[in-house]
Amino acid sequence: METPVLERSSEKSQIQGVVDCDVHPAFSKPDQLLDYLPERWKTHVRDFAVRTANPLLGTLPYPRMTPGNGMRRDSWPPNGGPPASDLAFLQQQLLEECNIDYGILQPLAAGSMAFNQELGAALCAALNDWQIDKFAGPEPRLKASICISQEDAKESVAEIDRRVTDRRFVQIAMPPRTLEPCGRRRYWPIYEAAEHYGLPIGLHTSAFGYRPNTPSGWSSFYLEEHYAASNSLQTVLSSMILEGVFEQFPKLKIVLVEGGFSWLPSLVWRLDREWKRMRDEVPHVKRKPSEYVRENFWYTTQPIEEPENNRHLLDILRWIGTDRLMFSTDYPHWDFDDPRFAFKVPLTPAERSAIFRDNAVELFGLK
Repeated sequence: METPVLERSSEKSQIQGVVDCDVHPAFSKPDQLLDYLPERWKTHVRDFAVRTANPLLGTLPYPRMTPGNGMRRDSWPPNGGPPASDLAFLQQQLLEECNIDYGILQPLAAGSMAFNQELGAALCAALNDWQIDKFAGPEPRLKASICISQEDAKESVAEIDRRVTDRRFVQIAMPPRTLEPCGRRRYWPIYEAAEHYGLPIGLHTSAFGYRPNTPSGWSSFYLEEHYAASNSLQTVLSSMILEGVFEQFPKLKIVLVEGGFSWLPSLVWRLDREWKRMRDEVPHVKRKPSEYVRENFWYTTQPIEEPENNRHLLDILRWIGTDRLMFSTDYPHWDFDDPRFAFKVPLTPAERSAIFRDNAVELFGLK
């Protein structure tokens, strides 16, 4: 029987083999993505810009507390450029110092949110080329995400088909604040392709989307936006289950990224109770919502909720299942979770290994 151990700040040698499921690469200059666009779209962007639902074109909706829109103060490369734009510095500061064996790239750019969907598809294709050229190509420890323009399902599937044979891509990236709830059938061709190829779909909450960051509209403060990160992910989970996505695609794998996870038990308790009462309305949902949750969803860990009594967090971890959680740093953002200090709860060695490495290795096929 394995002996539970209390996590403490660990030395480098004690955290071998971490997989970081949320690394944000950055452009070295604001217009770097233009280099990867066809001439037709370069001209369009220069003449008309990229229009999205973001209320302030070219800026984040809320001010961040540090220079560079909320980056770690020590993450600015010494040779210049924004945080996470210099591969050599990223390798040193993240991969080497934190003993990261693999990092999953989560690009945050406007392609998936562009009102002009043809332009959005071109931007997503450019993002995919850029990831390989600047990061996943020269550094095999970094794995790319297939960015798609999800509102155009046909083009999204075509982009997945084009990239899937390149094993440097390990997941499909899709934003959670979509034009319609994620369970709607307009997105099913994407899910069919993901299931067919065995690729997880990562839904990363972010500052942008077709919808405001709360169900009642745009909030007033960055603190509210940061807290509300889990809202859209809860909607994703509920919509996909109740629309019957997992009855149609039972092997589909969904990763909810950067939305925390402590909200999951109470949401699922309520979904199960209401399903028992009102299941006649959704006869296509054959099983309790909790059963789909346990089979089709995974969660990255940052930001980790930290109650005063850390054993309360352990109760939540055990309920969710430590086989469902995957460690993430959110590098280079200000609320970065360092694997040497994260999870100060009494995990067993097997649970620790699962969260920090094994679950991601299995899900993303990193063996």
